[in-house]
Amino acid sequence: MTALDTRAVHAGRDDLTALGLHVPPIDLSTTYPLTDLATSGAAYDRLAAGDGPGDGSLVYQRLWNPNVARFEQALAELEGCEGAVAFSTGMAALSACLLATVAADRPHVVAVRPLYGGSDHLLSTGLLGTTVTWATPSTVADAIRPATGLVLVETPANPTVELVDIADVARQAGGVPVVVDNTFATPVLQRPAEHGAGLVLHSATKYLGGHGDLMGGVVVGPADWVARLRQVRAVTGALLYPLAAYELHRGLQTLPTRIRAQQSGTAKLADWLSTHPAVDKVYYPGLPECDPRGLVGRQQIGPGAVLAFRTSRAEQLLARVELITHAVSLGGVDTLIQHPAALTHRLVAAEAKPGQDLLRLSVGLEDPDDLIRDLDQALA
Repeated sequence: MTALDTRAVHAGRDDLTALGLHVPPIDLSTTYPLTDLATSGAAYDRLAAGDGPGDGSLVYQRLWNPNVARFEQALAELEGCEGAVAFSTGMAALSACLLATVAADRPHVVAVRPLYGGSDHLLSTGLLGTTVTWATPSTVADAIRPATGLVLVETPANPTVELVDIADVARQAGGVPVVVDNTFATPVLQRPAEHGAGLVLHSATKYLGGHGDLMGGVVVGPADWVARLRQVRAVTGALLYPLAAYELHRGLQTLPTRIRAQQSGTAKLADWLSTHPAVDKVYYPGLPECDPRGLVGRQQIGPGAVLAFRTSRAEQLLARVELITHAVSLGGVDTLIQHPAALTHRLVAAEAKPGQDLLRLSVGLEDPDDLIRDLDQALA
């Protein structure tokens, strides 16, 4: 089997040499010339049903785009799944999953906290017609109902990077598809489908893009779900923009290198923060106390490049960092720090909201010694 590093470079590009190309062309067409009515109509029917265009016209960008299709093919290969469906944002990707399960008359969702604040808020409001039962990783089975259409977990979880045993959750879920938000780990560190997940969700805005200059989301899974989600995407108009798809496809080529380098720096910062007198607690799966079930090495190849920590000097630190940027989001080449309770998790219910002393740090590609010096002066 070809190594993931190799496929990250070549996935979705295997046909380029035969086409006389070295990089994929960018297709920004919103519409496409049609052939005869019968052929074009048949292509429209296939696309509207969630299939590929076959030999017919691509018809319209909302239904199909070559750059989006190349990125989907590449990520599906890296995740070890049959297909993928890319969306304009990560929240659009999650919304499509919820709409698909509502359409199947199974509107109940079991979700394990913590989750990204936007995901938590969407489920709590029931805005898309779903109801939610909040569970712990060990009580998923008790929360399943006949109307349960999905189980949603995030591992590592946002913002405390807690790990969830995917195989155990899948066992408890029985025949209910488990959706794993794999944004923090990426397929470089974790392939949820290999552990029983039915669907894999990414906010592609984060590590897959990796440079803080695009937005996107993607769901990876089996062929039947791919078709259902493409139908939802077609009618809701949540297609990923072709230029963003091109950039995401390009970003996959450096993803393994970026993830490993960022992870290395994060481990060094976690060790340093653990000894700082102004830091009360560090959350990082690379620390033994943060991985009691031994999931790093068994489920997840490495601990990743996000950590969280508690300090009574949180507000002071945010005001004083110089090299590190105080901003939401994560997964880029530069280091970002933010206050989840005040920002990304502001709308989460009080009982599940992170503490006011918690900060989340997404470590970039800077020299970790420079980051340590910045944190040290900000905490002084």
